[in-house]
Amino acid sequence: MELPLPPHWDPARVDEVWRVSYEERAAEADAWTREHGIPPAAADGRRVCLLLVDVQNTFCTPGFELFVPGAPDDNRRLCEFLYRNLASITQVAPTLDTHRALQVFHAAWLVDGNGRHPPPYTVVSAEDVESGRWRAADPGEQESLVGYVRALEARGRFRLTVWPYHAMLGGIGHALVSAVEEAVFYHGIARGAAPAFQLKGDDARTEHYSALGPEVGGRRNAALVEHLRSFDEVVVAGQAKSHCVTWTLEDLLDDLPPERITLLEDCTSPVVVPGAVDFATEANEAVARFAARGVRIVRSTGWPAG
Repeated sequence: MELPLPPHWDPARVDEVWRVSYEERAAEADAWTREHGIPPAAADGRRVCLLLVDVQNTFCTPGFELFVPGAPDDNRRLCEFLYRNLASITQVAPTLDTHRALQVFHAAWLVDGNGRHPPPYTVVSAEDVESGRWRAADPGEQESLVGYVRALEARGRFRLTVWPYHAMLGGIGHALVSAVEEAVFYHGIARGAAPAFQLKGDDARTEHYSALGPEVGGRRNAALVEHLRSFDEVVVAGQAKSHCVTWTLEDLLDDLPPERITLLEDCTSPVVVPGAVDFATEANEAVARFAARGVRIVRSTGWPAG
């Protein structure tokens, strides 16, 4: 059952930061449920989870630390997808990239021979660390750093990238995009289904692109895996297509059959920083791999598919 967009929805504000009017939205969601005969999520015969990967200000709002070009339009389509399919989405599971200053991918963790920290977007290879071009600022972390960059290359993952300080716990950048937060809140009230928030990325010694586990070592989110297995379909969207969305899908395919996974291709974009990095090619190659393995790749207006 496709629904109309609710009256409060304002696509012009999707790239802004603002306070959600929870009381007002909750009352409106109750009324919307009665007006359109929307059943509670517990009554769903076909259970669908919308897995939102890192739809946070730090990645999605212009002027923030790791802004992904295309994210505001992705989020406009995402919100409209959630509102129109309110009666078909059983639960929303938003992930939150969660960081502190002293982590292996932030500049403070590394120094060169003169004690200077690397600039953002520096790519650090195993050879760089072994030769001493870059080393751990804390000598006690040097052995761990060597093992980490070697393991990344052995696993065929991205080399260690020094990212701008981002998704800082307690900061505005860590929060969901306001328009998406509002849509997720509205859905939870309308369907009687609390969103399943997932924190990721607070292990200081590893990157954590995938929602299901870190790049090297650490603990896999077994509880989330089991939760996602309880759904008939997992629909994936969020940021960025080249990194956190790609590695989440790679890991998800270890636990779910591909026919139960859908990617909203117009609700995700790659990391592109003019003059620094461009991962558009890697993102497109990843999507092609997923399609070849049987993942359904659809536009937000083309769901459900198959």
